[in-house]
Parts: sequence; C-alpha cells; structure tokens
Amino acid sequence: MMENYIYIYLHGFASSPKSNKAVYLRDRFAEININLKVFDLNQDNFTQLTLTRQLHQVESEIKNKSQPIILIGSSFGGLTSTFLAERKLNIQGLILLAPAFEFLSHWLPKLGDEKLKKWQEDGYLSVYHYGVNDYLPLSYNFLVDAAQYESEKLQRALPTLIFHGLNDDVIPIQASRDFAAIRPWVKLIEVYSDHTLGNVMPEVWQQIYDFLKKDFNL
Repeated sequence: MMENYIYIYLHGFASSPKSNKAVYLRDRFAEININLKVFDLNQDNFTQLTLTRQLHQVESEIKNKSQPIILIGSSFGGLTSTFLAERKLNIQGLILLAPAFEFLSHWLPKLGDEKLKKWQEDGYLSVYHYGVNDYLPLSYNFLVDAAQYESEKLQRALPTLIFHGLNDDVIPIQASRDFAAIRPWVKLIEVYSDHTLGNVMPEVWQQIYDFLKKDFNL
C-alpha cells in the first residue's frame, strides 16, 4: 500500500524547500494523507554545494530506512534523484520535474568563457539564489565535482516519470527526450510550460497521482 513508501522531494539548484513546486506537492500529498518529506539541500551553506554533498546528505537520511522510497526531484534535484536511485536499491520509483540532465553543457555556455575563467581564478561565482532572494557565492568546486557525473551511466531500470516543458530555456526538453529514448522504463510527459512548470502543476499532480496508483498501488 502507498503508506508503506517513504516519499522525498529534492528541490532544484539555488532553490529551497519553500519553492512553489515543493509547497504545492507537499500540500497535494497531505490531502491524500501522505507525508512528503522535503529536504533542504542547501544545508545552510550554499557556497560549498556539490552534487556529491547532496548525494551523501540524502543517503545519510535514508540509510537506515526499511521502507521502499520514491523520490521526486526538481531540476538539479531530479539529476540528484537519478544518481541516488542508481546506488540505492530501496529507491523504487522516480518522479522528475525538468531534470537537469547534462546540465553543465547547457549552463556553462550561458556563463561564457570570460566569466568561467574568472570563476576559476577567484574560486567563487555570484549566483542568484531563489530561496533567499539574493546573490550568494558558489565555490568552483561545484563545477569540478559535477563534471565527474555522466548521465549516460544511469542505467537502472525502475518506474520513472518525467515532466518537461516544451519552452524550457534552462534545460532544453531534448535532454529529457534523449534520456527517455534509450530507457524504455521511462515515461516522458511533455507539457506547454517553461522550466518552472508553474502553469501546469495541477496537470502534473494528476499525472503523478495516476502513476502512483498504477505502479505503487495507491
């Protein structure tokens, strides 16, 4: 039954547990008497954020859990979710919202060579953080760490539902199309939205509900 699963939400890069998607989905799950755990991946130290740190944080939270886990991840949190599922077999399902597959190849060209070089030289890049509505420094270690993670190595077959906006200008929808095309266990739902998916969240929730009902005995 559904209540035997643990549900965890991982927010996106430079976001927080108070993001619109996190709050919306937490409230929808509460309406069906499920506690959606929303982790704070900033750990009060966004400056030293890395993908490895996020993986270790969530792993430490779930290592002693006997129940199966379903992860819901947004953008960079979606990428984190897929790497976690590769390593932790008690993760039984993934729901990914505009997952940041191959995100460095999309993000770094937007920074430009000059800004990238300055980041490396200075050690820190000023990044707008939506959780605090202000700019915060991000260590260059974030980039070095992220470069070692390759999406093509994600090959564990488990029920996976992806939502991606056709007008996403942060992570192009082609990233999710490419990911789903060679993984038959992945269902990609394309929606008329941008990276935030803000205008389609009721539709997203209905599809999540149907997915959980079909694959996880809601």
